[in-house]
Amino acid sequence: MASLVAAPSITFWGAARTVTGSMHLVAVGGRQLLLDCGAKRGAWEEVRLRNGSFPFRATEIEAVVLSHAHDDHCGNLPVLIRHGFAGPIYCTEATRDLLAVMLGDAARFKEEDARVLRILGRNADDGIEPLYSREDVAAVLRQCVSAALEEPREILPGVELRFASAGHLLGAAMIHLRCQTGGREASLTFTGDLGRRGLPLLAHPDPVPAADLVVSESTYGGKFHQPLDQMRATLGDVIARTVERDGKVLIPAFSLGRTQAVVHTMRGEMKAGRAPRVPIWVDSPLAAEVADVYRRHLTRPVSAGKDGSQFDLEGEAVRYVRDKAESYELSQQREPCVIIASGGMCEGGRIMRHLEQHVDDPRCTVALVSYQAAGTPGRQLLQRGPTVRFRGRTWNKWAEVVDLNGFSSHADHGDLLDQLAPLAGRTPKVCLVHGEPERAEALQAALAERGFPEVSIPYQGQAVSF
Repeated sequence: MASLVAAPSITFWGAARTVTGSMHLVAVGGRQLLLDCGAKRGAWEEVRLRNGSFPFRATEIEAVVLSHAHDDHCGNLPVLIRHGFAGPIYCTEATRDLLAVMLGDAARFKEEDARVLRILGRNADDGIEPLYSREDVAAVLRQCVSAALEEPREILPGVELRFASAGHLLGAAMIHLRCQTGGREASLTFTGDLGRRGLPLLAHPDPVPAADLVVSESTYGGKFHQPLDQMRATLGDVIARTVERDGKVLIPAFSLGRTQAVVHTMRGEMKAGRAPRVPIWVDSPLAAEVADVYRRHLTRPVSAGKDGSQFDLEGEAVRYVRDKAESYELSQQREPCVIIASGGMCEGGRIMRHLEQHVDDPRCTVALVSYQAAGTPGRQLLQRGPTVRFRGRTWNKWAEVVDLNGFSSHADHGDLLDQLAPLAGRTPKVCLVHGEPERAEALQAALAERGFPEVSIPYQGQAVSF
């Protein structure tokens, strides 16, 4: 009598009914691999507890497959290695290069924070030691194995990996696994974060590979973004009217992905004559390093929408600010310009100095191009009211505030349906992750209407076979 072999399964240990800490454990024929190893965001103590431990033995994980280089998908890799993981980390070449920049920067900040707390008299028993160091990041990079898109590769006995473009970020990929176990074949697709067609600097997403189980993000289920053409026109108008009143345009932006899309789009609007030509300052050393990675990888024309413009992150109008003293001098200047600074939700970063100087200046504009979480200064800027509170005091909110949500690199509800609907009748199971319950439920209902027989929203720790 043939021995029974358990069907392959996936257990959802992160980004289950939430959008943070993507981490999914796949078990195949007694072996285990991890899809993503993201850091959780939230309150400091909760984050440290969650990111400092794992619900499985790191030493038993034989491989990690990484979708892309955003912190909530890769940020806990150094901790996994600290806990004994010694296997390969499969990712695209661009993702590996971005990991070097993003994880290195995060480790430096963690080390500096710990050093300051020691100076203030805190000791190791107070939990101030950094979760990981730059040495741990170096180990991550040594264990990375670059894999090209659309090239099948055996990563474990009987487990074949194929990457497909996700269109969300430079190097971002969907993950497709074919598993041979117990005399049968089973397949799994994990979308990672899906992008949109026509985004600046990014190729279109590939078709989502059909599989026995598709695990899809649902971040913007039930929500729709501002159309890209409308967003570009709005941006040009914002620059024009702000410059006309001798003001500055302040743009808080995350250093990876969003900053590069904004710079590229702004350059295109200025070169086409739809926005006045003024200096564009990128006040973020990290964004400058990320731009270097983009230059290395975007050596051919890429999608920039209907205008057909090419990769454009530099030129005489764009100046990258690395030095702190130069950043301070920039905040004091009064000439009209655009300043894109680190700190996408206005909780920290170099944007804070510029807000201190200009949030109460009615000539200026604050253009918010990133999602603003509840309770952040960025969300306060969007809300009605004459003031905003940050850095321990209340400021007059006299600058114009504009919400430019069209820069999101996440697929919205329409994009998600367009990309998943062709799988109806070919994919028996769909699990929705990386979305708040309301967003996932909206996408779940829409997929059910389109003929998907089983669409579920798993809880953390839930296992699903395929």
